[in-house]
Amino acid sequence: MKAIWLKLFLLVTGIAFTIQSHAQVCTGSLGDPVISEDFGSGANPGTPLGGNVTNYNYFGRDCPNDGSYTIVSRTNGCFGNTWHVLTQDHTGNPNGYMMVVNASNDPGLFYTQKTEAGQLCPGTTYEFAAYITNLIIPSACNGQSTKPNITFSIETLAGDVLKTYNTEDIPPTDDVVWKKYGTFFTLPPGVTSVVVKMINNAPGGCGNDLALDDITFRACGQVIQAGFGSFNGSPEQDVCLGDNTTVTLKAKVDGNPVYQWQYNTGGNNWADIPGANSDTYIRPPDNAVLGTHLYRVGIVVNGGDISSLNCRVYSLPLTVTVIPLPVATAITPQTFCEGSTLTLTASGGVTYMWSAPNLAPTLQNPLVINNITLADAGTYTVVPISAQNCTGAPVNVQVSIIPKPVANVITVAPICAGEHTQLGASGGLHYKWTPSTGLDHDDMPNPVATPLVTTIYSVDVSNDYCTDTKSITVTVNQNPVADGGGDKNIFKGQSVKLNGTVKGDQITGISWSPTTALDNPASATPVASPTDDIAYIMTVTSQNCGISVSGPVFVKVYKKIIIPNAFSPNGDGINDQWNIEALFTYPESLTQIFDRYGKRVYQSMGYSKAWDGTYNGTALPEGTYYYVIDLKNKTPKLSGWVFIVK
Repeated sequence: MKAIWLKLFLLVTGIAFTIQSHAQVCTGSLGDPVISEDFGSGANPGTPLGGNVTNYNYFGRDCPNDGSYTIVSRTNGCFGNTWHVLTQDHTGNPNGYMMVVNASNDPGLFYTQKTEAGQLCPGTTYEFAAYITNLIIPSACNGQSTKPNITFSIETLAGDVLKTYNTEDIPPTDDVVWKKYGTFFTLPPGVTSVVVKMINNAPGGCGNDLALDDITFRACGQVIQAGFGSFNGSPEQDVCLGDNTTVTLKAKVDGNPVYQWQYNTGGNNWADIPGANSDTYIRPPDNAVLGTHLYRVGIVVNGGDISSLNCRVYSLPLTVTVIPLPVATAITPQTFCEGSTLTLTASGGVTYMWSAPNLAPTLQNPLVINNITLADAGTYTVVPISAQNCTGAPVNVQVSIIPKPVANVITVAPICAGEHTQLGASGGLHYKWTPSTGLDHDDMPNPVATPLVTTIYSVDVSNDYCTDTKSITVTVNQNPVADGGGDKNIFKGQSVKLNGTVKGDQITGISWSPTTALDNPASATPVASPTDDIAYIMTVTSQNCGISVSGPVFVKVYKKIIIPNAFSPNGDGINDQWNIEALFTYPESLTQIFDRYGKRVYQSMGYSKAWDGTYNGTALPEGTYYYVIDLKNKTPKLSGWVFIVK
């Protein structure tokens, strides 16, 4: 019932708080601590507390005995590992000290602090709080460890108790748990100084070991909302170095409080800003110093004196960060050829603004202008812009545009293979021809070209900086080449096709001589039907590249062989021999006769004497015999049968 009445009272006065396990923790705005003990930081162990602060014995290591304490930033393996291992203080600072307490066997007072006389403001609400953790692990003491039980007491200097608060038993936890315990109260009239105490209500022995950190006593008031531009605006504001811009800070508090804006002068030091006593503070354009600038607004609680620092509560800090201006990297003068692509790249900022006499302002970077003209020459200016939209000093780049040379080339007439022609180019100071194949020089305007085949020559015409390119095609007509195709063999009465081939360009005529027995003397492949041996020659004519005459093509005309298929060697004087007409004209020929079993029964080189149907002087019986005649003139062998009649 008492807690409900207190909550209603504080809500009426505008003070916010939270009750957690009977702890009364202020969740409104807080003032700067009148009493603040974070025990400092550094190497282990820390400095002992004064005798007026604690009656426990100082123990200069990290595991104090019963009735002792130490100031350390960590613990390690205390009492057979029955304690938690602490590696940092409650704020997470690995070098931050904390007060480690091994409770006395006799419960009682173990921490005392007091404010100076006249330091406090009657009618102001104050919070007394500390962060506490139980050092004992749950399994220690067979799970029956003594639990810390702390009473917070606020008293007058005369010993009158103004407020007490009991944490109740603080249970062991599996992990290190820092918890804020505390209470708050309103200082009665006439009281301007207090004594704050912490009393351990449980005995020592197995358990009741704890760590303390960040003990504070400070004013507690209603929530102050503050921001840039509006009370619920951002708590951070960036401004540019040297920018002549003011920044507006706004605050809001219920009721009609008295305000005082402050500026942080370094560390935890704050200074009042003269005349800044409303809910709005317009920060002047003080942007000449880089870095972070902190501001906050304080109010007094219950109509107290704004000039009394310990009567105030403050908003969370608002941060003004003065951002350095970006510095664009200098760009050396640039030269480009007319018609090429201009590319300028700035660095040193996040975005960039480019401008030039012939260019509308643009944020493009790299700046790219295709097909530039002489009008694009001049001074280009780039302004770097930071991520916070701060603009740096402009950087100028001088851009020169060199006129592009105009290459001119002559047209050359076709040539024949083996001939030469002169190329010609103009329009520049320097020349380079590619390919260099067939050229007497490749670095002059008028080289002599003797290509073997049609070639496209390109020439780069330059004026020491810019280049234009043109091409010349040299057409090479290949000279005529006549090939008769080789000698031929035929029998009288036969025909043969001559295998002439023609190569070259602009062929205007083909002719064979003599024309005797040719069906088409103007064709490369006429059909020849001579009756006697003859030699032909083919001539090919090109329009511009002369003539070509083939070697002779000899056509050998053999006498026609007439092979009878029967004879009767019976001695009657009629058809007694196998007479083969004209075979005697082939003195190197080979004639062979075989019986039906494949046995050779006759052979003759040449045919000066006709076969009489005998084998080794003995007449062969009537029947069919088979012949093979090789004329030895590169003509196909003749084969067939002959019948001996009796």
